Amino acid sequence: MKHPLRFYVLILPNLPWPELVERFRQIESLGFDLAGFADHFVDWGNPPGHWYELWTWIAGIAQATDRIRLVTTVAQIPLRDPATLANHALTVDHISNGRLEIGLGIGVKGLDPSYQMMGLPDWSNKERTERLGEYLEVVNMLLSQDVSSYQGKYYNLDGAVMSPRPIQNPRPPIMVAAMGPRMLRQAARHADIWNSMSFADNFETQLEETRNRVARIDQLCAEFDRDPASLGRSYHMYDSTSRTSGGAIAYYESEAAFEDMVSQVLETGMTDVGLYYPVLPEQIATFERIATNTIPALKARFESK
Repeated sequence: MKHPLRFYVLILPNLPWPELVERFRQIESLGFDLAGFADHFVDWGNPPGHWYELWTWIAGIAQATDRIRLVTTVAQIPLRDPATLANHALTVDHISNGRLEIGLGIGVKGLDPSYQMMGLPDWSNKERTERLGEYLEVVNMLLSQDVSSYQGKYYNLDGAVMSPRPIQNPRPPIMVAAMGPRMLRQAARHADIWNSMSFADNFETQLEETRNRVARIDQLCAEFDRDPASLGRSYHMYDSTSRTSGGAIAYYESEAAFEDMVSQVLETGMTDVGLYYPVLPEQIATFERIATNTIPALKARFESK
């Protein structure tokens, strides 16, 4: 199965609503394939700051756009039970006329103040990963059939009704964010798309870490008797130097820098590439040229292989 090469832009909900709408309309007009939406109760880097709730926000942007697909990058399972999330997803799938993709992850233990603020348990990483397996089974079940029952260690359903059916058939695609060994196993088993990123302190180490994960995910697909080509591969480009360079993002230094870095990411086998919206206003012009010139050229080059 050959997956088309796609690019998404993650936009954080830390701006007034009219400015957010304008940014999403901008990336749609620039031709990006997907828009990414983060999920926290507050801005965990600046808790008093401006921040919107994921599903309300994504529904609003669905009404403000026409073509671009909408992906949660990623919805945190500790913040909602799986039935509530599936109901949110069903609703947004209809509001967007079938443009939703559901990205799921386990959140970050010990660092995100959301759990303490909301009075939620801050599960261990082991429990988060175990819960994710059940969570994915429940969400898939709810969105794929009319009535669902499920008995698990952590989650239960008893004749849960989902109506109407999703616009997308059999359901919106499910993406799983996974970096560690146990999480990679969940992605290989349950996901339509696997999402990864690296926090290593230089680009070369990030690439090496990603190549190792790709090799491991292929092994796990084989263990589950799954064609590795059936799994989409999404990579979010994190710039470890941005905070120390005043917000400048390395891959927006020039079109040539972007092409070089993204080409190396694509050589690892990734099919989706995620970018941050520029922090610095002076990088926006380069961002726009990349969207107009560089990304179409990369798609033509890699999709022809």
